[in-house]
Amino acid sequence: MVEELNEQLIDIKGELRKKQKWEKQLADYKQELSDTKDKIDALQEKLATEQSDVDQLEGFSVTKWLLTMKGAVAERLDKEKQEVAAVQLKLEEATRSKNEIDEAINELNKRLERLRNIEVDYHDILTKKEMHIKAHQLPSSIQLDKLTELEGDMKAFLNELEDAISAGNAVNQALENAIEYLEKAKGWGTLDMFGGGVISGAIKHNHIDQATEYIHQAQTRMRQFQKELADINDEVDMHIDIPGLLKFADFFFDGLISDWMVQGRINDSMQQTKTQYRKISSLLFGLKEQAELKRHELGRIKGERKSLIESV
Repeated sequence: MVEELNEQLIDIKGELRKKQKWEKQLADYKQELSDTKDKIDALQEKLATEQSDVDQLEGFSVTKWLLTMKGAVAERLDKEKQEVAAVQLKLEEATRSKNEIDEAINELNKRLERLRNIEVDYHDILTKKEMHIKAHQLPSSIQLDKLTELEGDMKAFLNELEDAISAGNAVNQALENAIEYLEKAKGWGTLDMFGGGVISGAIKHNHIDQATEYIHQAQTRMRQFQKELADINDEVDMHIDIPGLLKFADFFFDGLISDWMVQGRINDSMQQTKTQYRKISSLLFGLKEQAELKRHELGRIKGERKSLIESV
């Protein structure tokens, strides 16, 4: 009877920890959603301003006439259009992020709804166990309770570590894909510099588009990785710069429109992506070490609990 109740307690403690984790993630996502909405509003306002500048240059104005006399209108118009394109790209990225955050919030609400009564279930099992202990006056019950609590907590924490490792692996897979296409863009860009023509330029930009899509994918997965890390940050023996993880894509997209015909820009973006990949890989190495230690510790606790039960 006690062993059955203990197994139920271990399972339900895992569910309780999940609920706490998801509630924390939900609050984090809601704050991120608010920040993203503010970002979208600011970008929409900036886009309207930039587009107005382009419209003025393309239409007749004294400013345009003066710039034309100086031979600078084409250069100025190209720069303004580039700024419009940069803002549009950031706006598209922010809008996609908002939609994905909305989906994540809806999913978390569904999960939390399923665990709505988990605290009641937990207290019911505790009450049953307390009554059983009082009825049978088991001398080893206090130590058994401690080991049961430890096992439940350790299992739940190990699950969270494994969730973080899985999320980190997903980030690095997307980054690997982005690096592959940036390498290809670099190769075609080199050919383009030596007179490759329209075809090589088109292929280069197609690879850049592919890399951009994978960077977005990495950022989406990074958001989940960041949430998983936030849940365990206080319990792992390693330093994690959680806010810094989400800044990478901002840097990448900031310079994306900047003269992609310059080969050095592709090289910079590729090095930036490789640096992020190495950061995630280092975090994953540390997390895997932590998980291995916790597995050994969990095995020891299980063995001690089993020995105690067998000795009663």
